[in-house]
Amino acid sequence: MSILASRISRISPSATLQMTALAAELKRLNKPVYNMSVGEPDFATPMNIQEAAKKAIDNNHTRYTPGSGTRDLKEAILYKIKRDNSLEYDLNNVIVSCGAKHSLYNACQALFESGDEVIVFEPYWVSFPDFVSVTGAIPIYVKTNKKKQFEPDFDDLKKKINKKTKGIIINSPSNPTGGVWSNEALLQTLELCNEQDIWVFSDECYEQFVYDGTYHSLAALTNNNSRVLTFQSCSKTYAMTGWRIGYTIGDARVVSAMSKLQGQSTSCPNSIAQQAAVEALVGDQSSVDNMCRTFQKRRDLILAQLMQIKKVECETPNGAFYVFPDFSNYLGAYYNEKQLKTSNDLCMYILDSTGVVTVAGDSFGAPGYIRLSYATSEQTIIKATDLIKKALSKLNF
Repeated sequence: MSILASRISRISPSATLQMTALAAELKRLNKPVYNMSVGEPDFATPMNIQEAAKKAIDNNHTRYTPGSGTRDLKEAILYKIKRDNSLEYDLNNVIVSCGAKHSLYNACQALFESGDEVIVFEPYWVSFPDFVSVTGAIPIYVKTNKKKQFEPDFDDLKKKINKKTKGIIINSPSNPTGGVWSNEALLQTLELCNEQDIWVFSDECYEQFVYDGTYHSLAALTNNNSRVLTFQSCSKTYAMTGWRIGYTIGDARVVSAMSKLQGQSTSCPNSIAQQAAVEALVGDQSSVDNMCRTFQKRRDLILAQLMQIKKVECETPNGAFYVFPDFSNYLGAYYNEKQLKTSNDLCMYILDSTGVVTVAGDSFGAPGYIRLSYATSEQTIIKATDLIKKALSKLNF
């Protein structure tokens, strides 16, 4: 008999965090490392935000706060979503958590249970299926169209929705693909959900990094949004990944349930980080614009580099800071009599032979694909993609 609760067996280790840890260990050993796996901006947290944190310490903002976040931060969130997303809510519609990952976990715990089904689109962020599975609910996978920013295959979606469907998770801009759904795709999905009273999770953590067109928050596209929960974060937008501030906006009953759960698990988010987040949301936004322009330039660079690698296909992502090229033409190849059967095999071969760290598409429900992050310098992008090209040229079929 296992000493562990059965729910633990329903969770897989985070592939992205594993690769981040592996990159750190290689660096510690003074081995050459070109980290294309990292899911965070390579920029420093803007100085105005850092100064707000220092001021918070000087003013002794180091105590417990209300479990669901300070009033000041909630008001800053309401200000931000009205300014950037054309959304208007009240204080009781907002909860602050220890990052958007925590927000999403809490929402799943508050809404889903055994017997429920939750739609997850492939490719998916690695944590989505586990958020669902640990509640006892079942993740149901729906195909997407890579030629249309990985929007849903609506024929497949309609087949998968049934009376057991309790929720659906949308991530646009997407991790891992960088895809940004059109307003039409968002509304069509929402209409299908409203017909069945399905809860819609809109993970918008990369909302500020959109390069082709204007981004629209799902809840702002229609008045029929009572079952839409919007998840946003300071982590990516303000290079604050380690500060752990994310938030949820939506139905007051769900927010209250999340607050109850949070109060008995993690208590409040970090008090100093909350003070800094107020400045992030209402202060000077020029750093966000600068990051967005830089990421777009890097996106164009990495796409140009990938085009030089034979048998690799990659769609142009409209957001986030990832590309998701298809390496499936290299599966089945051999190196030193070892066959590379999966994208994970291919990633480990690339790592062992070049020091380039990537994340296998297997972890995202997309065999044959590899995620590359361009949240790194242009020099690293050029060097890493050149090394990948050379490593692939050594394979035999």
